[in-house]
Amino acid sequence: MKSESLLKVLTGAGTGSRRRMAEAIKHDRVLVNGQVVEDFRHPVNIETDLVVVDGRKINLNPEPVVTLLLHKPAGVLSTARDERGRRTVIDLLPGEYRRRRLYPVGRLDKDSTGLLLLTNDGELAYQLTHPRFEIEKEYLLHIADDLKSEAKRRLETGIRLEDGMTHPAKVKKVTSRPPFNYSLAIHEGRKRQVRRMLESLGHHVIALKRTRMGNLKLGDLPEGNLRELTARERRALLNQS
Repeated sequence: MKSESLLKVLTGAGTGSRRRMAEAIKHDRVLVNGQVVEDFRHPVNIETDLVVVDGRKINLNPEPVVTLLLHKPAGVLSTARDERGRRTVIDLLPGEYRRRRLYPVGRLDKDSTGLLLLTNDGELAYQLTHPRFEIEKEYLLHIADDLKSEAKRRLETGIRLEDGMTHPAKVKKVTSRPPFNYSLAIHEGRKRQVRRMLESLGHHVIALKRTRMGNLKLGDLPEGNLRELTARERRALLNQS
């Protein structure tokens, strides 16, 4: 069988995100056939080689790749587990999916709703979340007052937050999706970024809903429901990066 790079094999095995596996390799926590390997591109034969991460043997023949599109409701955490026992997106999954090692792609805060992907595809998760790929996310906003022209200009040129300047956003007035009155598109993914951007301008976000990630749209999927992405949709997400 043709060999594949160590990093690709690890993310494909559902061991963790690409970033986590890269860190493990860099810090000498990965062994291939008993030897520490520090090269991400080290060739691995999934049929014959033994790969160990942090003392745990990795199954190099994992379950088939699955990516779910979930319409996340409010009050649910976008994480695989919560130490405080709060409800997470994994709790919304049917048993057939809950048994798989799926994890959310990117952030969507507890109070927000909309499009959230869950997958065991490390490569897809990496390409959708790493800043260098600049995958655009679009949100619907409900704020109490209209944006003044100066506030709109600042959103479109960048706002200084406590963790640095934001990249320019795309802002549109919305009239056909009540109670939402604006849409905003960004390609960053900082914690509660959209809410913080609006709050810095004196606008409290009453409701926030993500409707698009790259070329994938939420569509009319009901809140709390999910569906599997097709192979064509997955390829389209990868090819936009």
